[in-house]
Amino acid sequence: MKDYYKILGVYKNASLNEIKQAYRKLAIKYHPDKNPNNKIAEEKFKEAAEAYSVLSDPNKKKRYDSNRNNNTYTEYSEYTNMDDIFSNFGDIFSESFESFTDFNFTRKKYNKIKGSNLRINLKVTLEEINKGVEKIIKVNRLKVDKNIKFKNCYNCNGTGVVTNITKTFLGRMQTTIKCNICNGIGKVIFPQNAKLLIKYEELINIKIPSGVTEGIELKIQGKGNEAPYGGKTGDLIILIKEIPHKIFKRKGKNIYYNLYISIPDAILGTVKKIKTLNENIKIKIKSGTQNGQKIILKNKGLPSINGSIKGDFIIKIIVWIPKKINYKQKKLFEKIKKDKNFLINK
Repeated sequence: MKDYYKILGVYKNASLNEIKQAYRKLAIKYHPDKNPNNKIAEEKFKEAAEAYSVLSDPNKKKRYDSNRNNNTYTEYSEYTNMDDIFSNFGDIFSESFESFTDFNFTRKKYNKIKGSNLRINLKVTLEEINKGVEKIIKVNRLKVDKNIKFKNCYNCNGTGVVTNITKTFLGRMQTTIKCNICNGIGKVIFPQNAKLLIKYEELINIKIPSGVTEGIELKIQGKGNEAPYGGKTGDLIILIKEIPHKIFKRKGKNIYYNLYISIPDAILGTVKKIKTLNENIKIKIKSGTQNGQKIILKNKGLPSINGSIKGDFIIKIIVWIPKKINYKQKKLFEKIKKDKNFLINK
């Protein structure tokens, strides 16, 4: 399990600003333009982005801290390439790199406006989590209207920037700023009153891997809202919501099940048929089984999303005590009560 605090070099109680500053330092150190064709630096760059993504988000950080204590946090990196990182943390890079002139950062190619991400909650059952599942969902996305036409911005002539020359006591000073008409894109829509983005409905096939946990976020690239002026399309973020099971309880990868047996079964022993998530099995209840006793079936629980060993299926024995008994049963228990062999022997 990755230690995101160790990756960024911060303490657990670090402030958001300290987390951001730590990430900036690592981003500069391992930036791909500073480390061309360096696979190790590239992995460090992605790892730092993953750590920052979690620790800078209060909800993700809370879930990470909680699951980290019992070692059940599921790692599922959102960032598979540099494009993702620059698109999501462009503000970090612009603040960090704008003062560097000793090497040529390529952040300009990421400056295009990115379409907004879509977020949906997806409910899954314990059985679906166990085996993984494919679902078809309906999503309303924004897409660029095919009838829209573009032309060069009249204010900047398609350059995206405007140059101003002012006179000062030191002489003429030239400044270049982003065009406020096209917002630096260099293009404007025609006609101007046209609606650039329209909403449309799409069915999307989603593969949910086995072993997902409540609150985990899955990303489908390019299935969010489209971007105007040829920018990158946003992503579809799926937040997993687990439907509580009627019989089983889940704790991490382990599944807990209460098995109710009668007093005679606890005393004499018996065989019970139960259904786990994967199969029907027979459980031998030994004579003298105590209330609350546990039977652990190794590797019969849930898988993890990273493919490690499965959890356990833990059966808790509950000896059922009837609230009412008939006359014959009462006499039988009164007789048993007098038998010295049934006295409590600690």
